[in-house]
Amino acid sequence: MTYLTTEELSARIKYDVRTIRDRLKDSVLLEGRHYIRPFNGRKILFIWEVIQSDMIRFAQLNNSSPRM
Repeated sequence: MTYLTTEELSARIKYDVRTIRDRLKDSVLLEGRHYIRPFNGRKILFIWEVIQSDMIRFAQLNNSSPRM
């Protein structure tokens, strides 16, 4: 498993660090699935493989749904 800081995730998905913290965390990226807080601390580590898998899955779902 690959653990990433917010800054490292930002570089991979091309979203600003603030966008990840303010808009994605806890709405799209969920604690326990997409990120953890090791040792009950303040530091957040994102789980790259889960995020990558969900991004691909949701992109495929959006592409397969009928357009109006």
